[in-house]
Amino acid sequence: MKMMIGIVIAMSLLMSSSVYALKAGVPLEFKDEEQEELYNDMLHELRCTVCQNQSIAGSNASLADDLRGNLYKMVKDGADEGEIKKFMVDRYGDFVLYRPNFNPSTYLLWIGPFLLLLLGVVVLRLNVRSRNKINNSSDLTTEESELLAKCLDSKKEKK
Repeated sequence: MKMMIGIVIAMSLLMSSSVYALKAGVPLEFKDEEQEELYNDMLHELRCTVCQNQSIAGSNASLADDLRGNLYKMVKDGADEGEIKKFMVDRYGDFVLYRPNFNPSTYLLWIGPFLLLLLGVVVLRLNVRSRNKINNSSDLTTEESELLAKCLDSKKEKK
């Protein structure tokens, strides 16, 4: 019985070693610099879905730990950036990427700011145009206009 408990404890420690290494800050081992660079780049390109606008590199959420573990495993297995992004989007949705792909579900996200800018320009132009019409239209008769001009001229002469 004691032997069985010892085996279970040893297996638990062995299985959790990679997760422990990710949490404890122990340097991770990669085959080459490309893998390490890919891992570090993807850490900052993937968003923690729990923390909203924080990358998985700086998040302390348990989901971020899982994402880092999945990322490390995929990089070690030789996955490229496209495969990693596809896996993460399939599992967690487009929100996991800081720069989601341009597809029908994200059209509004990509085009929305330009549409709002265009709407702002149109509203501004209509506003300026209506003010110009109000300023240019004169409801005064010719007699009233002449009287107003005389009043303004007399005030200029007094100064």
